[in-house]
Amino acid sequence: MFPPAPLPFANDNYLWWLPNPDSGPLLVDPGDAAPVLARFGDGPAPCAILLTHHHGDHIGGVPALLTHWPDTPVFAPHDARIALASQRVAAGDRVQVGDYDFAVMQVHGHTRSHIAYYGHGLLFCGDALFSLGCGRMFEGDPATMLASLDRLAALPGDTLLCCAHEYTLANAAFARVVMPHNAALATRIAKAQAQRQASLPTLPVPLSSELAANPFLRIDDADVRTAIAVHLGRDVTDRVEAFACLRRWKDDFRA
Repeated sequence: MFPPAPLPFANDNYLWWLPNPDSGPLLVDPGDAAPVLARFGDGPAPCAILLTHHHGDHIGGVPALLTHWPDTPVFAPHDARIALASQRVAAGDRVQVGDYDFAVMQVHGHTRSHIAYYGHGLLFCGDALFSLGCGRMFEGDPATMLASLDRLAALPGDTLLCCAHEYTLANAAFARVVMPHNAALATRIAKAQAQRQASLPTLPVPLSSELAANPFLRIDDADVRTAIAVHLGRDVTDRVEAFACLRRWKDDFRA
């Protein structure tokens, strides 16, 4: 399998693409058309565009791409805020385009209709999960968001996470406060620092790395629970409440 490739745009966004031998690339969350047209504009139309949620930095490039390649199929969640979808998909559906076959996963929480695409050892998870972090709950509650992360955490450990933002080092500052003695986290931070110093993306990253080093995927870990209790000044026994407290802590965190 050709490794997934991110195209950077704006300050920290990534849109993802995969090659397809019989047509143009498969695109995921093209929030800006410019990098796509610069790279692929003289070639054949994309085999498809996959969208995870309605935010502008994920769908903003679609109108210009459809102007350039008007017959490109666009797969999106059931959300009227994504106006240019040609096919709506939800959990349990499959997206079969070109050489690719992806299962659709429900990962609500960041938004009320967020989905992810899983297949070929790849997970295009939009803003649901980040390396060493997770998305803010703009439209969801802690129970919903935690259930979504649990669903992602159950995928095979060699799954490559293709997140939509380069947030790894920013998330690392908070993760290190929560888990100062976590050796896997220290290893992940060192690698990410070297990657960024070399102007390389820190993504994709294996899920196994995140399971070992991402505090939001370790909500049942004793060290994470202890850190939350110290931060709050009281014990938290319910895992949903623990996740909610961890997310609020991150929301207010300043490195």
